[in-house]
Amino acid sequence: MLIFALGGLAGATFLLPARGVKGWAYESWWLVYVLVGHIICPTVICYLTVPDFWNVVTSAPGKVIAQCVFFGAVWGIGGLTWGLMVRYLGIGLGLAIGCGLCAATGTLIPPIAQGHAADLVKDTGAIIVLAGVVGSLIGIVFVGLAGKIKEAELPEEIKKKAVAEFNFRKGMIVAVISGVCSACMNFGLQSGGVIEQGAYAAAVQAGKVAAGSPFPWQGMPVIMVVLWGGFAVSAGWCFQQNWVHRTFGDYARPSLRNVGLCTAIGVMWVMQFVCTKAGEPLMGDLKYISFAVMMASTIFFSTIVGVMTGEWKGTSGLTRGFLALGTFILVVSFCAISIGSK
Repeated sequence: MLIFALGGLAGATFLLPARGVKGWAYESWWLVYVLVGHIICPTVICYLTVPDFWNVVTSAPGKVIAQCVFFGAVWGIGGLTWGLMVRYLGIGLGLAIGCGLCAATGTLIPPIAQGHAADLVKDTGAIIVLAGVVGSLIGIVFVGLAGKIKEAELPEEIKKKAVAEFNFRKGMIVAVISGVCSACMNFGLQSGGVIEQGAYAAAVQAGKVAAGSPFPWQGMPVIMVVLWGGFAVSAGWCFQQNWVHRTFGDYARPSLRNVGLCTAIGVMWVMQFVCTKAGEPLMGDLKYISFAVMMASTIFFSTIVGVMTGEWKGTSGLTRGFLALGTFILVVSFCAISIGSK
């Protein structure tokens, strides 16, 4: 549970270093961040933790690899809009709405897509899960209402001071897209069971872990493969934006400060999923709660970060009350989703 919560902390704070990036267009620093977070960092982690990791991946069935990459590519759309969501709404408001939608769609879409919609109400546990999803949507309404009131009651210069490009309408549009598409990250991570089994077998053979004991790093190759799809989408978008805005020159003007900050963003970002997968083997049959706990802790920490960075400074007690109530409902709803799944 502590490892999952640390992943939530990483997910809530990874974009903070972006405030210090200067002189580069949004798409330029975003490409450097995804190169580090989606390609370099996961590969290094696999190299350090999983024996013969490349053979583990290449030995997996092509269908499994393709499925992981596909879900990663759909998630890549959510990843792009995730950044825009925070750009327009701020960390506190943006992540609360995005994570809530992500958890809700991540719970509802799989059974519906597989033609098993009736499973959503088949027994007491399923009904509790569904109630948790409904609760998370109610929480999103309260958090969104707080954002709407904030937009109405604060002068433009105050809003821009905390969130430079604050725009509630644009932010809500990209939040819906991001929340739905981002749920595919969990689908991708859960699709690589064969790869995890191969990593575990390689670790046992190499004497890294005793047979039957949990191996926290077995999910690292799955993260790496899923992020290939995410990187392809993100890199394609960044290059397209570089072309439109004529910002390729940013790469010809390397800034040690910007590269360092983007590297920090990438490392912090990938840690949320490293923590999610590293904690699962330690949870035994309860591993399915990992994503819900990580999302809940992300909302919790992002709300704290939003308050600390002044995103809600000058708002009324009513606005802050709606934010607190919405955040509380979201966290409780994720607990209900986990309990119902059990």
